[in-house]
Amino acid sequence: MTALNVVVGISGGIAAYKAVSVVRELVLAGHDVHVVATSNALKFVGLPTLEAISRNPVHTDLYEGVDEVRHVSVGQAADVIVVAPATANTIAKIATGQASDFLGNTILASTAPIVVAPAMHTEMWLNPATVANIETLRSRGIYIVGPESGQLTGTDSGPGRMSEPNDIVAAALAAVASSRDLAGRTVLVTAGGTREPLDPVRFIGNRSSGKQGVAVASAAAARGASVVLIGANLEVSAPAGVRLVEVGTTLELQTAVEAEATAADLVVMAAAVADYRPAETAQSKIKKRSDSSTLELRLEENPDILRGLSHNRSRDQLIVGFAAETEPDDDALLQLGRAKVARKGCDFLVLNRVGWTEGFASDRNTVVVIDKAGDRVGEASGSKLSVAHRILDLVFAAR
Repeated sequence: MTALNVVVGISGGIAAYKAVSVVRELVLAGHDVHVVATSNALKFVGLPTLEAISRNPVHTDLYEGVDEVRHVSVGQAADVIVVAPATANTIAKIATGQASDFLGNTILASTAPIVVAPAMHTEMWLNPATVANIETLRSRGIYIVGPESGQLTGTDSGPGRMSEPNDIVAAALAAVASSRDLAGRTVLVTAGGTREPLDPVRFIGNRSSGKQGVAVASAAAARGASVVLIGANLEVSAPAGVRLVEVGTTLELQTAVEAEATAADLVVMAAAVADYRPAETAQSKIKKRSDSSTLELRLEENPDILRGLSHNRSRDQLIVGFAAETEPDDDALLQLGRAKVARKGCDFLVLNRVGWTEGFASDRNTVVVIDKAGDRVGEASGSKLSVAHRILDLVFAAR
């Protein structure tokens, strides 16, 4: 890896002494390291130590270098920002976008990947406020390293111990590698749920909001890809920098996929596609009949877009399918997935359980990823953006 501009943010916790080793490892690896320390951090580690180890001036005062707009320029120049240790207070500030000190301004002014290494007492780590703040950071694509379980300050022991410096450095370098690992590639993502009209008023559809597919598009774009999003009745906005193609029905989705897929290196079919459509669509609203208490609808099968795409691909491309199932048993769910991936012919299949209260329209998801042989390659659980990044990680690691 070429030399990086690394910002190491140090907040005021006893684990600040371990941040010296984080800085040292990065410097010895040939990177240009700039320390941003809070005033409380300097109560634990002296400024001369940090300057000697980093070989650069330490930034502490929000109003230093005002003529250079340094509180913004340091973050703008960073290739990666590491916050170690990240106290509960600092995590809360990052989660709420506060810019009351140099570190907060640096983070807000940067588009670089951010790696956070929490360190605090167990009760603070498990507090619902901290749990919610960590989930917020993860949902924004911030990498969380640790904490580990072990000896804390005094006689306390439990989860909350900051990860070791070498693990933090490895996570920082991995974050940089993955942050642009799709540069130069074209990714096609489908999202949302198709709707098959019965008449101008009603349709047959599903409860998919498109959140997971949109998250995949967002993650791919953040990692440097050129992304096309085919959205079927999305309930969320398309990410910035992503080209959106809007569709309504399964046949419209098929047409759009066939038009866009030839240029794609990776196709992620996350849309929930209707298996059937009405054989006939009424041109005016279907009226309730006074002489009958029933209404019969005749449906015909929609094309299998994923299967057609997988079996007729014209170039070496990765194709990832999604399978939403209501099967409650894990083993049975996996068997359904194995049968489906064999039938569809895609390279990977993402299995996610859906129901009245999970999967569709939720902000969280839990998935299992299998390959074309039916082997389990990994799983993910959490915010849909974090799940999206994990899916991309698994797909390219197993390729």
